[in-house]
Amino acid sequence: MNFLNILNNKDVAYTIAEIGNNHQGSLELALKMSEEAILCGVDAIKFQRRNNNELFTEKFFNSPYENNNSFGDVYGKHRENLELSLEDLAKLKSFIESKNCDFLVTPFDLSSLDDLEKIKCNFYKIASADIVHLPLIEKIARTCKPIIMSTGHSTYLDIDRAIKKIEEFGNIYALLHCTASYPAEICDMNLNCIPEMIKRYPNAFKVGLSDHENGIDCASIAFLLGARIFEKHFTLNRASKGTDNSFSLEPQGMKKLIRNIKRIPLALGNSNHDLLNSELKPVYKMRKSIVYKSDLKCNDKLNYENLEYRCPGDGLEPYHIYQIIGKKLKTDVKKHQCFEFSHI
Repeated sequence: MNFLNILNNKDVAYTIAEIGNNHQGSLELALKMSEEAILCGVDAIKFQRRNNNELFTEKFFNSPYENNNSFGDVYGKHRENLELSLEDLAKLKSFIESKNCDFLVTPFDLSSLDDLEKIKCNFYKIASADIVHLPLIEKIARTCKPIIMSTGHSTYLDIDRAIKKIEEFGNIYALLHCTASYPAEICDMNLNCIPEMIKRYPNAFKVGLSDHENGIDCASIAFLLGARIFEKHFTLNRASKGTDNSFSLEPQGMKKLIRNIKRIPLALGNSNHDLLNSELKPVYKMRKSIVYKSDLKCNDKLNYENLEYRCPGDGLEPYHIYQIIGKKLKTDVKKHQCFEFSHI
């Protein structure tokens, strides 16, 4: 499982394409989206599982839900029409894992977890809304499988409570800072929670970002703050029907997000300030050398009027000028010839 490969590497980022319900209940579309996400270079693809008859009260299930993004005239039917069958999820799991990519699902209720266990999911995601659902958290923890938990709309007290329950069972777990609004406004991202969470929760093997911001900038900032897991909603067309599509990334955006994150450790490099071979050619053309302003004769005295600084930089650097002024030549020299200490 690729997820555990980041355990001991501080610079490896793990990216999750959250397809969620952007597949519109279509296995064919879900497979196409998975294929495109894999081509983008993601490490995992995530889906959701709900037993809507168990999840909703009868009144909420039958509440009117008529808008441009509705797939049913009442909320329960809308959600039902967006569900993939367990057989569909099993096919997606087989396809995704055959491509060396992780398959991840969020169960939203107890029986959905039972279903996912039947298809042998390797690890689970806990949604922000369920950080206070200790019975669900406990049941997931009892699988003894790794857990990723989002922390949107929660206090540190809520996070503490959930972690305490997970740690009762010894699970490997990671935490994702999250703003549970869709899309999240920049002013609500509060990315400074990431280093605070790293400090507060040393037993979490990684802290990351579940990113609902309408762009790709926050992921790179989060990496610099210590995040190493990145979940981003994914779609093939942001104009598609569905509430999540508008703030999801299309393939081009996902590729750029992954590219940007992977370039950060390379860009940070080291703090040695070494001379680089890649700098030699441009610096050669731009740096100056100390040269003679005109032809000079042996015994001429060097001064600021008969020396100057010209490109390229293949001669003595200008900072040596103070060692030269007032010295006498012991040989004839030509105009624009580079100064050498052997001349004096």
